[in-house]
Amino acid sequence: MKKRILTGKLALMFSMFMVLIIISACASEKSATTTPAASTAAGATKSPSAEPLKKVKIQLKWVPQAQFAGIYAAKEKGFYKDEGIDVEIVPGGPDVIIEQQVVNGAVDIGVSSFDSLLVNRDNGLPLVSLAQVTQKSSYRLISKKSTGIDAPAKMKDKKVGTWMGSQQFQVLAFMEKNGLDPKKDIQLVKQGFTMDQFFGDQLDVATATIYNEYYVVLESGVKETDLNVFNFDDAGVAMLEDTLIAKKDWVDKNHDLAVKAVRATLKGWNYAIEHQDEVVDIVMKSVAAGSTTKQHQTTMLKEMAKLVKPEGFTNEQVGSFVDESVKRTADIALKYGLIKKAADLTGAIDKTILQGK
Repeated sequence: MKKRILTGKLALMFSMFMVLIIISACASEKSATTTPAASTAAGATKSPSAEPLKKVKIQLKWVPQAQFAGIYAAKEKGFYKDEGIDVEIVPGGPDVIIEQQVVNGAVDIGVSSFDSLLVNRDNGLPLVSLAQVTQKSSYRLISKKSTGIDAPAKMKDKKVGTWMGSQQFQVLAFMEKNGLDPKKDIQLVKQGFTMDQFFGDQLDVATATIYNEYYVVLESGVKETDLNVFNFDDAGVAMLEDTLIAKKDWVDKNHDLAVKAVRATLKGWNYAIEHQDEVVDIVMKSVAAGSTTKQHQTTMLKEMAKLVKPEGFTNEQVGSFVDESVKRTADIALKYGLIKKAADLTGAIDKTILQGK
């Protein structure tokens, strides 16, 4: 009986020993298979140092407003960050020459006008356009009916206001088209941030964009019926405006970065057009206190949307170069003496940026 009991104990001990071996082996196997996953999980929590965001400065052609809604939307919604970019938005103004800012390396990308790009290239500046933001001219000249200036010829010897730096070229073409020498036949006056010069009769004729200054005048209480409005399209001198420019050697050295910056900006514009109320709130965070109203910025973005994405345009076409419009701008610039020789449009536009090549 004892022998049987002893044998039973030995059998039990042997069984327990085998179980321990099996458990140990399973634990080792489990440890071997789960350790990498654990490391991965740990890595997700404490990731290795990510590649730092590449800094890009974008220069606006004017003060913060819904004219640049796509840029502000791209920054706020993280579109630049998604491309690995940390964008600094640099405000402009009436005394800021965008092309000089870009050429001097103060900024990487600038929002200028396509006509201004052609003029500055004609003067030897190594600049290229990366994307064409607006597809139509927004410019108007306005006068009060009380001045009696109801035709271009009556602007002779009058004070005509416009913005200088890189924003006056359509006005100069308008004068030339109508037989007026802007250096001799009119008093060309530098127009400021506001329309106070126009309201105070310091200007007989003022420049106004359809998305901004025109509505500033109407919002002040002036009626449309009290104004004479000269449309640049009707005059045959409408040229392309807001375009993204960069120095050619910067693009050559940072091609991939340029592609990403432009891609994010145009994504921002499509977002802004589709979410206008939200993006107006985003823009309002950056405007100078008391300088504008949410209502005005709402109107501005509504009008800008028509210029950036005109009827028939798809999201993919936003930012594209329409050959007919580009050629027309170059032809007008040459015809009215803004440039001395025919523009090299192949050199003026880097189409590989939009193509992502």
